[in-house]
Amino acid sequence: MSVVHKRRKTTINTFLQKKAQGEKIAVLTAYDYSMARLLDQTGVDALLVGDSAANVVHGYGSTLPVSMDVMIAHTAAVARGTDKALVIADMPFMSFQPSTETAILNAGRFLKEGGAEAVKIEGGLEMVPTIRRVIECGIPVMGHIGLTPQSIHRFGGPKVQGREERSKHYLLESALALEDAGCFAMVLELMESGISMQITKALKTTATIGIGAGPDCDGQVLVINDILGLREPGFKPRFVRDYADLPPIIIEAASRFVGDVRSGKYPTKDESF
Repeated sequence: MSVVHKRRKTTINTFLQKKAQGEKIAVLTAYDYSMARLLDQTGVDALLVGDSAANVVHGYGSTLPVSMDVMIAHTAAVARGTDKALVIADMPFMSFQPSTETAILNAGRFLKEGGAEAVKIEGGLEMVPTIRRVIECGIPVMGHIGLTPQSIHRFGGPKVQGREERSKHYLLESALALEDAGCFAMVLELMESGISMQITKALKTTATIGIGAGPDCDGQVLVINDILGLREPGFKPRFVRDYADLPPIIIEAASRFVGDVRSGKYPTKDESF
């Protein structure tokens, strides 16, 4: 049973306050109005309009193909369905990497056209100058380090980060630099739990949001389709927990409709004008 929480609107200050008070932060992805409207009633702190829309909505094998225009459309739909949760837009591949000016203009589009209240930008030390300028322009930024899906080809696949000393050093230095740049939060993805705990403790104000990064982060995020069982067959990452199994329910309902239409049971006179 979902619980409608009477609460104030979540802002980036909410993240800062929860970090300071040791309160866990819950984040889920959303890609459309209807799902956002439902999730907003659960008390979730933020809805991330992830570039994972490329995978779970559009059927691509990676996040790389999704465009700015498509992501803005998804973000605008989520924003229209959201009242209390913070809406964070995921900046897609090549929307921020080419130049700082490109990043600022595209981040601004998410706020102006998409109704987002913050953006997420992947990358560590190499992206700090760009992220700093975006924040200086008044646009809140959530960072993202560890496994960064837009760089999946560089990693050679979904490999856990932070197992080697060199990787640990890079991740910690990146996290500290992103905090210094002004990120209100950062995603730690597919990361060895020891280094994610170290990063979480080292950051004074920036909240860490884990996905496959262990239990010691300040919060957690998962893809809504994954927790509802709406995944590709055979796809079950270790960090994903099933909270529902919707495919059989959907198939059963649709099958009953098909059967009723073919047998003439739908529509009845009461369902006609």
